[in-house]
Amino acid sequence: MANKNLNAAKTAKKDEFYTQLVDIERELQHYWPHFRGKTVLCNCDDPYESNFFKYFALRFNQLGLKRLICTCYNGSPVQGNELMIDWGDFFDEPKKIAYKVEITEVRDLNGDGAVDLSDVRYLLQNDKNVLSTLKTGDFRDPECIELLKQADIVVTNPPFSLFREYVAQLMEYEKKFLIVGNQGAIIYKEIFPSVINNKIWLGYGFKGGAAHFVSPYQDTATANDHREGMIRVSGVHWFTNLDIPKRNESIDLVCKYTPKEYPSFDNYNAINVNKTSDIPYDYPGIMGVPITFLDKYNPEQFEIIWQASGNTRASAPLDILERVGYKVHPEDRGGCGVVMGKRQYSRILIRNKHPQL
Repeated sequence: MANKNLNAAKTAKKDEFYTQLVDIERELQHYWPHFRGKTVLCNCDDPYESNFFKYFALRFNQLGLKRLICTCYNGSPVQGNELMIDWGDFFDEPKKIAYKVEITEVRDLNGDGAVDLSDVRYLLQNDKNVLSTLKTGDFRDPECIELLKQADIVVTNPPFSLFREYVAQLMEYEKKFLIVGNQGAIIYKEIFPSVINNKIWLGYGFKGGAAHFVSPYQDTATANDHREGMIRVSGVHWFTNLDIPKRNESIDLVCKYTPKEYPSFDNYNAINVNKTSDIPYDYPGIMGVPITFLDKYNPEQFEIIWQASGNTRASAPLDILERVGYKVHPEDRGGCGVVMGKRQYSRILIRNKHPQL
């Protein structure tokens, strides 16, 4: 479905997409060494619905966390029951109030020999210092920004419609993070410079490049891929600035350059490469590759110069436009690469640092 659901969410400001625990577990297994002794903030996460809260609460001791903070924004339309806390008199209508949950210790308090959500539930019921209300719970609110300042690592699925603003805040406060977003966001003019400067990169990703989220919105997936109560979204990925082994793995290049197989762009001094696996090992110049290349990008192997997309003409510095030899073309619509008069999909302009000539 391409990014139909994400684009619709962005337009309508519908941001209720809850990540499955299995997807969180699959990605987070690669990051465990980063969490020991750290304060983790999940600032878009109601414990009633959030599997991020569940993941970190259950693994609090395994990960060696110092502190876990979760905040929510005035509840959610999703009728969640993961935690099933009896809030008693603390909240009359807890799902309609913004609040903060803070955990500094998880012990086997009920004596069943295991640490699970019942122990976390006990902590929250018996020590109200770990649970308090917030004014709005909005990540931009001053009291939430104060929590952000205290955090070492932010892990969450932020609102799709506010992704640019959310990432900008993380960068402003120089926070480590692992967040879910539309893969297409990586070419946003507010984000792409951070990719070039190695301040943001892609994690391991969702299986098949798509994910099912718990959501109140209608799912338009095919019958074979439909899951009751969930919505399938393609083109989603994990964005991070935490170092992972994948980051240092080079692409095995096996193709040899020929002018026939790799035609030049009409409006860039670069050749067009349709697939990341087809990048030639012996070409020293600039190449335009699909944005999916960023899923395999190793900064020791390649240099990212800029992008050839509808953002280029407005967002690229003049020296970059000169370096890539950009020329206005009637078919490029703002900077998209054109080959033999035909506009191409968005491309990332790269150079092999070590071509085998």
